Amino acid sequence: MSTELKLNVIINPDVKESDFNSPREISSHSGKANVVRMLIGGLLPQGNRPGGFMLSTTERRGANERSRGNQVMSEEDELNVGTDEKRMHEAKARSGPLISGAAYCLSSCSMILLNKVVLSSYAFNAGISLMFYQNLISSIIVTVLGLFGAVSLEKLNCKLVKVWIPVNLIFVGMLVSGMYSLKYINIAMVTILKNMANILTAVGELYIFHKRQSQKVWTAMFLMIISAVTGGITDLSFDAMGYTWQLVNCVLTASYSLTLRRVMDTANSVTRSGSLNEVFMVLLNNLLSLPFGAFLIIIFDEWTYVNSADVIKIPTFWVVATVGGLLGLAISFTSMWFINQIGPTTYSLVGSLNKIPISVAGLVLFNVPLSLPNLFSILFGLFAGIFFAKAKMS
Repeated sequence: MSTELKLNVIINPDVKESDFNSPREISSHSGKANVVRMLIGGLLPQGNRPGGFMLSTTERRGANERSRGNQVMSEEDELNVGTDEKRMHEAKARSGPLISGAAYCLSSCSMILLNKVVLSSYAFNAGISLMFYQNLISSIIVTVLGLFGAVSLEKLNCKLVKVWIPVNLIFVGMLVSGMYSLKYINIAMVTILKNMANILTAVGELYIFHKRQSQKVWTAMFLMIISAVTGGITDLSFDAMGYTWQLVNCVLTASYSLTLRRVMDTANSVTRSGSLNEVFMVLLNNLLSLPFGAFLIIIFDEWTYVNSADVIKIPTFWVVATVGGLLGLAISFTSMWFINQIGPTTYSLVGSLNKIPISVAGLVLFNVPLSLPNLFSILFGLFAGIFFAKAKMS
């Protein structure tokens, strides 16, 4: 029985157990019994009157008061229990968004930092192979959870795969370009430059879906453009290759969002349940990315590099790479958990605020050379991202 139902049973007088033995019923039955006893007592001789009829009015009154007192105490105990359960329910409702939000932010920050460690600190030059390995881990874990009934998964069919391939190709390109940009650019600048994907998405929505944005949204996007340009100019660790990869990543990220929106209805129609849940989309993206990833590894000859690299002989490298893959999956689950707790608008705002600790941690942990103008550009970009999220809410 749920907490709400228990509270309803306790508070609603129409469904209380005590109604079957309420004080009113006891009082009425007692009154009828007393009248009968008085009549019989008047007909019988005084010595033959039953002992039960010898109770005085004071004693009878005391007995009735004790009965009422016990009834009131019972009702108070039930109300106390109901109040305690209500408090526990309210405490759980308050802590749910806090816990889920903390889990989402922690997993998001940790994954970016760990991938940066793999690609930069370990000097691992095979971003496609890292993506392939992490997606393989995610696919195995989600499949196992589905086999044990922990998550709900659809059955793959040829129609669904055919519909989803364009989305997945963009997804693979988005992951690969993100890996390479993270290798060459510091985390703070990657975070700021990612705002450009929001601008491209808004422009695409305008021309494809005819969705108009408010003046505040366009103002926020203009501020993001300024922060990206000034950030690149003042970046002491500027790398043209890294900025190129990040620009490609922004284009593919916007394309992924717009393409996913277009094919979602078609994809839903070819599933057994008629709706794709988020967990199955995670599996679908990661699983279908494996053959494309393997093809790219062969084309770019990453297999030769991985096979001869000394870094793969270091156990901690595999630990960090594996944990990064697990955190990627954790982001999917915690983001779904968090958005169910607070809704998409607040989720968007928290996602923008989450860029602040990521940027600070990236600057501190990796000893990024920083100038005052560049720091100002980064802070300005973070502010523009928050302003964009709030403008989208209004």
